[in-house]
Amino acid sequence: MKKSSFILLFLICFISVFSQKVAVVLSGGGAKGVSHIGVLRALEENGIPIDYIAGTSMGAIIGGLYASGYSPDQMQQIINSEEFSKWISGKLDPKYTYFFRQGQPDPSWLSFKFKIDSVLQTQLPTNIVSPLRMDFAFLEMFSQASAVAGYDFNKLMIPFRCVAADVRNAKPFILNHGDVGSAIRASMTFPFYFKPIRIDGILLFDGGMYNNFPSDVVMEDFFPDIIIGSKAAGNYPPPKDDDVVSQLKSMLMGETKFNMYCDASVLIQPELKTIGLTDFSNTAAFIDSGYVSTLRLIPKIRQFVLDTVSQAMHDSIRKHFNDRKPGFKINSIEVRGIQQGQALYVANAIMGQVKGRKSNTYFAQDVSLDQVKSGYFKVVGENRLKSVYPSLYYDTIAQRYKFIMDAQYEKGLEADFGGSLSSSGTNEIFLQLEYSLWRKVAASAKVNGTFGRFYNSALAGGRIELPGRKPKYLEAEYTFNQFNYYRTKSFFFSDASPSFLYENNTYFRADAGFPLTYRGKLETGFTWGLNRADYFQTNTAIKEDVEDRTKFSFFSPYIDVEYNTLNRKQYSNKGFRLFSSLQFVTGLEKHTPGTTSVLQGNYSNHHNYFILKFAYDKYFREGKIYKPGINFEFQVNNMDYMRNFTSTTIYMPVCAPVYEMLTMYQPIYRPEGFASLGMRNVITVTKNMDFRVDGFLMAPVYELSSNSMQQAVQSVLFPSLHYVLSGSFVYNTPIGPLSASLNYYDDGTPVSFYLNIGYIIFNRPAF
Repeated sequence: MKKSSFILLFLICFISVFSQKVAVVLSGGGAKGVSHIGVLRALEENGIPIDYIAGTSMGAIIGGLYASGYSPDQMQQIINSEEFSKWISGKLDPKYTYFFRQGQPDPSWLSFKFKIDSVLQTQLPTNIVSPLRMDFAFLEMFSQASAVAGYDFNKLMIPFRCVAADVRNAKPFILNHGDVGSAIRASMTFPFYFKPIRIDGILLFDGGMYNNFPSDVVMEDFFPDIIIGSKAAGNYPPPKDDDVVSQLKSMLMGETKFNMYCDASVLIQPELKTIGLTDFSNTAAFIDSGYVSTLRLIPKIRQFVLDTVSQAMHDSIRKHFNDRKPGFKINSIEVRGIQQGQALYVANAIMGQVKGRKSNTYFAQDVSLDQVKSGYFKVVGENRLKSVYPSLYYDTIAQRYKFIMDAQYEKGLEADFGGSLSSSGTNEIFLQLEYSLWRKVAASAKVNGTFGRFYNSALAGGRIELPGRKPKYLEAEYTFNQFNYYRTKSFFFSDASPSFLYENNTYFRADAGFPLTYRGKLETGFTWGLNRADYFQTNTAIKEDVEDRTKFSFFSPYIDVEYNTLNRKQYSNKGFRLFSSLQFVTGLEKHTPGTTSVLQGNYSNHHNYFILKFAYDKYFREGKIYKPGINFEFQVNNMDYMRNFTSTTIYMPVCAPVYEMLTMYQPIYRPEGFASLGMRNVITVTKNMDFRVDGFLMAPVYELSSNSMQQAVQSVLFPSLHYVLSGSFVYNTPIGPLSASLNYYDDGTPVSFYLNIGYIIFNRPAF
């Protein structure tokens, strides 16, 4: 041992034997509890020794940080950090969520999960805010201190206690050993806001339910000479008749007396305004209030506390404790609460390829905490686990940590409901059922159906995901899509006869994919199926006329690359999307002319061609009121023309930068390849309402027109420019966007006014 360390230990032991014992007690209080940081800062700066510390709820967090070697300045940095606000909001960091696991977007509004043994029994959530991010943050902040102390709270930098609530036995639960982060997590679990956890088999909630100011605990456990209390909480007012939250608080949170249980005691009461439980917008002011209130009481504290510990001594003690913290080297994972196959899946995903197993512990090469964190959030981001809680345990012999993951999995069905309601004839209802099964690999099966006058669809498919540091998936789907483009600009009820254009495609898709980055993926596969189009060659057809029919049986391998950080399925205002695709199509065209066709006799022809697509969307000025964006798209194919103009345009690239265009057949926007450039202008009116003004220019590679024989005729190269203008109000409701838009198209049609609720999203086309 170094001489300086020996001297420091001697001084600490000498002071601890002969000096007064001062305990600091920190109340709960939610966001107001950050005032405790100012209290601790003022005590340190004025030489007040702190021999013991205890707290409840937010007081447990601040007290636990202090006992674990964090200075008041470091605590303030943590509370002020953007990361802390994300812990409280419960939002997972997108960088840890694989985009490739999101699957294809669908028009769902709501999702319902059912127990597998009873489709009539749904489960209510036990928490409002997801604790996943906060739980891992506590692991990062407190695991090393727990290791130094040997999981004995008396051996932390400052002996520490916190209080949780054992609701089964209706009494406080004193935490004095084990994992510090878990103890604090239990103490601050406000009922229904955060999910409770178990310690020693007991389900624990916020300690404020039974003891929001644990001065009695420090007296019983430490017998201090002086108690300094910091009060950031008050008792809740009487419940209101029309306020359920106030009623729950009155029922669940007990009255606090703020008794000190010691003749030599001082209670610090900062002036704090009433705020919400998780409103940390006043952090700086509250910390300052705690600091100033403590300074005012230093003379009174000095009436009892005679000893002085300099700031240098506080810092030296803290440094000595922190220097003993072992680095994060993790070589094993223990997965509890799920089956062996599932545990192996989790172990491989978090640790990489595991090398061996003993009971439910899997061993691997040393990995860093960042690697574990990345794998952990990949697993929880898959939404297969009903609940999960992480912790680390330090093996002093191996000098390595074991990552422990308590989890619960429950097989179940998920039902999705959605669709769109519009002022045109494109209303649709979407229903989907998905069943997930998870063992050594994760598998899912789903069926969905969309029903409407314009669009009908059915899909049945399955997916298998293979775990690992570089996960992969295999997927297969059978899809039927039907589009009826007749009178799609009319209102809800309309006569669908005679039809102008029906397009049906039935196909099988098989593909495989893997992530390129968290927000990017590569997918390759093939489609195999049949397209059929029924159409008239004139808008003046009568009921007795017979439609033309074009069938195209095809086989089409492809490869796609996509990066996507957009924040919404439709009407995004943040992020970017980059998509590129190369597809080869080989197939047989068969045409049967109808009574409105000039061409006579059945016809068949083989087609072999490539399709190249590239799209880029990007929004700028994130977080600002005005958010400009750009849209660029390029599509081209080298298909030799189908027998007539209409059937040819069906297979040409479609330019549809405005969502309404997806529901319309507009030949001018189906050229033989195009490049388009658009400007999006988004003005955020309120948090959920945007005003959008969008403009797009399309440059066709070749325009197509119909000759006297109803066949497609090619124009000169880059013949002209066409444009699309759109202005819209969009309100993003919890179930989807409510939009009102005024659109103008350069195709001879009048201005279109379009109202829509929900998503205009269809099952994937074959190409």
